[in-house]
Amino acid sequence: LSGTGDVVEPEDGKIAAIGSGGNYAISAARALDRHANLTPKELVQKSLEVAGDICIYTNKNIKLLEL
Repeated sequence: LSGTGDVVEPEDGKIAAIGSGGNYAISAARALDRHANLTPKELVQKSLEVAGDICIYTNKNIKLLEL
């Protein structure tokens, strides 16, 4: 779900991102997914760190919750 309650379906059926840094995070996640052997948690962490470097509305204060 997005921040407004909309259902988000990944275009590639695998990776989705929402929020102000979503486009940056999804770009990083897709690149990492294609070229690295990372666990899903590691992929998310690294993608959000890249988004934090690029997006002025995103930072690197990241808390991950695994379900």
